[in-house]
Amino acid sequence: MTLALRGEKLSRTFSSAAGDVHACVDIDIEVAAGELVVVRGASGAGKTTLLNLLGGLDAPTSGTVWIGDVEATALDEDALAALRRERLGFVFQSFGLIPILSAAENVELPLRIAKTPPAERDARVAEALKLVGLADHAAQRPTELSGGQQQRVGIARAIAVRPHVLIADEPTGQLDSRTAATVMDLIGDLVHSQGLAAIVSTHDPLLVQRADRVIELHDGRVTSVTSVTGRDAAGPAAATTDAPAPDAEEHDESHTPRTRAEAREQRRTDH
Repeated sequence: MTLALRGEKLSRTFSSAAGDVHACVDIDIEVAAGELVVVRGASGAGKTTLLNLLGGLDAPTSGTVWIGDVEATALDEDALAALRRERLGFVFQSFGLIPILSAAENVELPLRIAKTPPAERDARVAEALKLVGLADHAAQRPTELSGGQQQRVGIARAIAVRPHVLIADEPTGQLDSRTAATVMDLIGDLVHSQGLAAIVSTHDPLLVQRADRVIELHDGRVTSVTSVTGRDAAGPAAATTDAPAPDAEEHDESHTPRTRAEAREQRRTDH
């Protein structure tokens, strides 16, 4: 197993007028190449803070982050920015697309920032849009695309840089359940076909079933690590359970797809 991302004893404390807020507390986490890990928990549980720490968008109060064999938390700002450009891809809940740019131009933007040669840029943009099923929509602007298509452009932008790690913070938060499932299927397929390591935050129990491993956060602490595929979860906080998540009671489990293949088949049947 090749570890692409690792956090050790990560803590982040914010000061406020009401006192210190411990957003993350002594979190150990590992994500391997070709693995899709979902982080779930209620609002305020620390999901976004954890992803920001792992992606180098915020600095931990204590602890270390490793991207492959590089200790990201030991780098200065310039070196950290370069590491993010070269090894990390980010997908955001709000899509984060520039309205005046076409889908292709949005995907191309990080490659321009990285000063990728024009011919290679064009090839990568075309490849990324094809992978997310939007090759025929390259010239369209975000306002001409559906929410699901916009998020797929966001995913294409993230993978165009050919990252080692994909970090997605509530990527389906603004989508309906059917489109959200399609987007999560896409992320899962890319992870396994491209050998990416992906960590995705969500609170949707239907999307959790697409993961290889699920990490539960509560008040900034890891409370359980569940192997969805049946493999034993690794680490001192690991615990594999068949009990449904607390907020899963609202869903009919008998109709919940357990794998990406089952999800695709269910959508075909529904049509």
